[in-house]
Order: sequence, then structure tokens, then C-alpha cells
Amino acid sequence: MIKIHNTLTNRNEEFHPIEEGVVKMYVCGPTVYNLMHIGNARPQIIFDTVRRYFEYKGYEVKYVSNFTDVDDKIINAANAEGVPASVISERYIVEAEKDMEGMNIRPAYKNPKATEEIGGMIDMISTLIEKGHAYEKNGTVFFRTRSFEGYGKLSNKNIDDLESGARIAVDDEKEDPLDFVLWKPKKEGEPSWPSPWGDGRPGWHIECSVMSKKYLGEEIDIHAGGEDLIFPHHENEIAQSESANGKEFARYWMHNGYLRINNVKMSKSLGNFLTIRDIADQYGYDVLRFFMMGAHYRGPINFTSEAMEAAKAGLARIRTATGRLEELIDKAAVKEADDAVAVQNEALVAEADKFRVEFEEAMDDDFNTVDAVTAIYGLVKFANTSLTEETDKRVLIDVKDEIGTLMDVLGVAAEEEKEDLAAEVEALIAERQAARKAKNFARADEIRAELLAKGIVLEDTREGVKWHKA
Repeated sequence: MIKIHNTLTNRNEEFHPIEEGVVKMYVCGPTVYNLMHIGNARPQIIFDTVRRYFEYKGYEVKYVSNFTDVDDKIINAANAEGVPASVISERYIVEAEKDMEGMNIRPAYKNPKATEEIGGMIDMISTLIEKGHAYEKNGTVFFRTRSFEGYGKLSNKNIDDLESGARIAVDDEKEDPLDFVLWKPKKEGEPSWPSPWGDGRPGWHIECSVMSKKYLGEEIDIHAGGEDLIFPHHENEIAQSESANGKEFARYWMHNGYLRINNVKMSKSLGNFLTIRDIADQYGYDVLRFFMMGAHYRGPINFTSEAMEAAKAGLARIRTATGRLEELIDKAAVKEADDAVAVQNEALVAEADKFRVEFEEAMDDDFNTVDAVTAIYGLVKFANTSLTEETDKRVLIDVKDEIGTLMDVLGVAAEEEKEDLAAEVEALIAERQAARKAKNFARADEIRAELLAKGIVLEDTREGVKWHKA
């Protein structure tokens, strides 16, 4: 039974879907004003892994993740370039999709864009006004926060404490300082749409309430995102959706912890702002994804070059073992069935199966990828120490397939792409040859050592440099 830590109740709860065998899951997506940074990568990778595990367990997952394509940051970027906001958002949606594909994020059931759902937002805002939960002042529509009795239940904030807090913006047009914007009037240099309250654009919070309802229904199983969204974004989503629909919005709320750079918050002003593309160019998307598996999703994760190198080495260890199994499979034979073979095979399969059980127990316990990876390492060690070319071919195939299946749940290939590997090796060999020609023997030795660390052995022959796996 899968257990999820529900932010709403602050406890681990058994997962029971609204519809038998189906998971309706909404994940807040990026605001597309620039290349995605590695902080954006964490929720995308984590909740794709959650989705993959549900599918591994036999569920159909209806996974929706939006693009916020109208926002102050997008408008500012557009004005700086002197282009329409849509040019900026469309440009960075394309780039975001490249990064998503690189990180092996499975295509969503739907990737709605805010600008394509304006009609639904106007409808929900109108419903909120009709029910007395919202009001209009000079073209701005505000949500009447105190009209929703449960406000603060997700973030565990007291509404009276919020009113006296300095972080709540004061606006003369608001009935109450706690009220938040659903619709804002048009300003010069901003995109706008017609509405019953005049031309304008929606507030940020309303879009997810509308898109979740349209594509998944009034009640969903899981709503997820970064912990920075708990308040006010997700708190406001609950207030809007439950006030408009009269039903519980989401049964389970999941939030991933912050990502820090060398134990410091990521910030452009500190010069430690890293994009996903930066990291992919240096380490590869697969290493970035595997790195994210190295901490429990609810806790913080610290990005360092040492941590990335460790993830790279750990992934190489798994891939080397898988490559070895492939070589053993090529050499091994299917043994003739007799009692001795059957007993040996049964014992080996039973031993390997223990690690699959450990993997599932870890993932069932609020998607504990740290222990899940440990289980995979255990299976790899078993394969390296207990399986040889004398092992029945069927067992070798089963173990190799098991490693591949479990790694696929984590979204990382257990085998390196052969073409990618060949291209990388040949490029390094060419660089080594150039270094030797320039008498830079130190660099040539570094390249040989780098390849050896990847499990690649170089041989200098009369016909040129040849390579093979160790």
C-alpha cells in the first residue's frame, strides 16, 4: 500500500484514489520567462518519479502540469526586448520542453497554458462573485478571504495572525487586507483580454484552479509543487476551488523541499543562479536526474560539484554492471532443465527478488528514493558478485531486466546509449591525440584516466587508437 505524506494533515496516509485504478494528479509548472533553473528541475523530476511509480504499480495516471505564460516577469522581459509577451513565453515553452525531454519527464496528459484558459477563469470568477466569495472594485476582482472558513488549513496559518503580519499587502480598494486578486485591469504595455469587469488579465492563483477542474474534474487525488507554493498560492487555490465548486479540491497535497547551491539559497544577485541547461552541458541530464534521487523529496537538497560527481559515479557503477550482464548474456547458455539447475536458478532469482521488494517498500513509504537507490545498488552488487557466464542465461536476463525496470521507475536509463558513448569516447580520443601531438602529455594522461574511470580502456596500436570496455 502506497503511503503519502499529506501536507494538509501533516501525516503519512494510505493512498486511496477517488476512482479505482486511476490517479488524477496536478503539478504546478514553470513560469516561462527564461530558461528553467535547477530549482525548477526538482519538482518536475520528483513528481514525474511519483507518477512513474504509480504506473509501475498498475495505476492509470492522468498527469496535468501547466505553463504560466502570462506573468509580470514575462511582461517585463517582453518590454525589455520590445516584443509581445507571447514571443517570450512561446520561446521559453520550447526551451522548457527541450529540458523536460532531456530530463526524461514523461509527456503529461495535458500541458495547459494560462492564456488559452482565460474563458474558464472568467467563468469561475463570475461564480465566486455570484456566491458572495468575490467582489469587483474599479475593474479589479478580489477574493473575499474571510468568506472561506477553511483558509489557512494547508499552511497551518491563523487568519488573524495573517491580518496583523507585515507580509500582507494593503490596498485601499480591498474590503480586507487578506483579500487577493482574481482579475486585474489592463495596464499600458501589458496583454489583456475582455471580461465583464473590463479588459484585463487574471491573477496568478486562479489559473491552476481552473485548469485542474477542466482537465481532471472538481476533485483530484494529488496536487503537488514546491514547498514555496504552499502559501499563498496553494492556500488560495483551495479557497477558490472549494468556494466555487462546493467540494474538497485535492485529497493529498505533496510538496518538495528547497534546493540550495553549496548550502546557500540560489540567487542571481549571489552569482549562483544555475539553469538546467548549464548543468546538463556539464554533467548530462541523466546525472542531474539521478542526483535528485539522492535526497528525500520533502527535505532540502544541496547542489555541489562533489554531489554531482558522486551521482555520476553511482550511475556509472549501475551502467557498468548492466553492461557486464549484457556481455555475460552473450556468452551464457540456457541450461538444460534438471533438479540441480532448477534449485540454483530458484535460489538466485529469490536472492535478486529481495532487492526488488526493498525497492518497493522504500517507494511505498512516501516515495523514499534514497532507500530505493540503495536497493538498486544492492541488486547491482549481487549481480557483480554472484552471477557469471556459468549462470543460466535466463537468470542473467531476468536480473538485467529487473535493474532496468527499477531504474526506469526513477526515470534514468540503466544502460548508456551506445551511440552517445561511442561519440563521447571518440571525441576524447581525438582530444588526446591532439594533446600528444602538442606534447601536452599531462592532458593526454588525464584523458586516458578519465576514460578508464568510465570503464573504457585505450590501446595504442599500429592501426591507431582502439578502445573497449574494461
